[in-house]
Amino acid sequence: MHPSFDTDYFIVGSGFGGSVSALRLAEKGYRVTVAEQGRRFSPADMPASTWDVRRFLWLPALACRGFFALRLFKHMLVLHGNAVGGGSITYANTLLVPNTGVWQHGTWAGLRPWGNIMPAHYQRAEAMLGVTTNPILTDADHTLQRLASAAGVGNSFYATRVGVYFGTNDQHTHPPHNGDPYFNGNGPPRQPCTACGGCMVGCRYRAKNTLDYNYLYLAERQGAQVLAQNRVTRIAPLGAAQDGSSGWLITVKPFRQPEQHYTAAHVIVSAGSLGTQKLLFAMKQQGYLPRLSAALGRNVFTNAESLIGIRFPGCSEDFSRGIAIGSGIHLADGTHIEATRFPAGSDIASLLGTLMNHSRHGRLRLHQWLAAFIHGWLTRPRRMWQALRPKNMARESLILLCMQTAPQPLNMVWRRRWYWPFAPMLATEGAAIPAYIPAASDFAFQAAQAQQGSAFTCVADVFLNIPATAHCMGGAALAATPEYGVCDAQHRVFGYQNLYIIDGANISANLGVNPSLTIAALAEAAISAIPAKESRHDPAQPPASPV
Repeated sequence: MHPSFDTDYFIVGSGFGGSVSALRLAEKGYRVTVAEQGRRFSPADMPASTWDVRRFLWLPALACRGFFALRLFKHMLVLHGNAVGGGSITYANTLLVPNTGVWQHGTWAGLRPWGNIMPAHYQRAEAMLGVTTNPILTDADHTLQRLASAAGVGNSFYATRVGVYFGTNDQHTHPPHNGDPYFNGNGPPRQPCTACGGCMVGCRYRAKNTLDYNYLYLAERQGAQVLAQNRVTRIAPLGAAQDGSSGWLITVKPFRQPEQHYTAAHVIVSAGSLGTQKLLFAMKQQGYLPRLSAALGRNVFTNAESLIGIRFPGCSEDFSRGIAIGSGIHLADGTHIEATRFPAGSDIASLLGTLMNHSRHGRLRLHQWLAAFIHGWLTRPRRMWQALRPKNMARESLILLCMQTAPQPLNMVWRRRWYWPFAPMLATEGAAIPAYIPAASDFAFQAAQAQQGSAFTCVADVFLNIPATAHCMGGAALAATPEYGVCDAQHRVFGYQNLYIIDGANISANLGVNPSLTIAALAEAAISAIPAKESRHDPAQPPASPV
């Protein structure tokens, strides 16, 4: 490795792709630098509820530098994370292995014998993330199970596989050493889950297995440098070859500081599907990476999901208790539903919901919703007020995250919008994604009627006819040739040397489950193919992980 480089590997983003890459490369002896545009959060920094907007939301233009971001497109409303540790700070801990059939579809089909390769990498990622079966079933989970039985699918009920520390009986834990139950005392001290329901608002109790408690924490112990609140603005090849064979120049904009420049032998882009596509589209347009495949932005997936729920005004149950996603069921048509919650007091989320208009007529549903809304206020004003008021929303609401495996890909493009002609930005193209999942909506609507509740859905569903998703994937697919994807089977970018993409942008088929574990497993697989750095050997350094 050239000694004049500032670092061997420069990683853009600290989510599941970036953090896994950082640790495994540091263990192989490489100098690693990670740039993350979000803040570093400690338990004391976490908001107590979603009402603490400045610490919860990522809206830099409004001086909100939290970790939860929303991005509105023509086809979808995307919910994602920004922080040291990426989306793990705000995700719902759910770590599921998708059906093996996903490897037989999309552009990654046939690239590698995925069915033989991936199980070992899933197991390694599960051990690192402390995946275990949720032992705390609370009111929301019991209610989902009861409603599933009434619908004839009670046998499909399951407790979720999650990355949470519940105590010393967890599947991947050991007797705590120096407060660390996972890595023989080399990890940070932890505390068992309190079932507060605050996983998606940021865990304040050191129970949630976010990346800054495992992969990224151990990477820093191995010497990796993490640059918080540093946004990468440029990636350009060094030297005359212009293919990255002579190294890379990375320009970084720290928060409230002038730009800085780093040189690296290798670059890994791990900014999440949206962040990676945005950066690469900009670099292609500006002429720094003109060889990027025309397939950039193709085949973007959302898990074909929908956010709906049931509110039970004045109920004795407390649906805010438990972990963020504690259980799930499967309906007959392949629809997957998970019981989801926010902690007590996080009632601002009610502003994203409205009464469900049970219809299958696309945009015409708005007119029907308006008629039902007016009729409800005229005939049952007290019940309407109880169903819609923000107060006690988290405690009284069973939130349902619904997902399907149906392939409904979009394309991302880079263009100027009519309302913002100053600079291009990401935009979606393609057929509309159905905002309405009939089986899930039928389930919620019928359950609400039977239990004297009120079914609700996301406002984007009713007013914009688009789904809300926390699982935006794809856009830089793995493929055999640049005609169909952006990277090869080893995540190397076509047309360049020493440039990788390792994150959710690589997902090349609709997983049908929460994608975090798959992203981590793919990162494990990608870095396993990179040989160790020969120049470093330090037998005194303790192993970072047990796997």
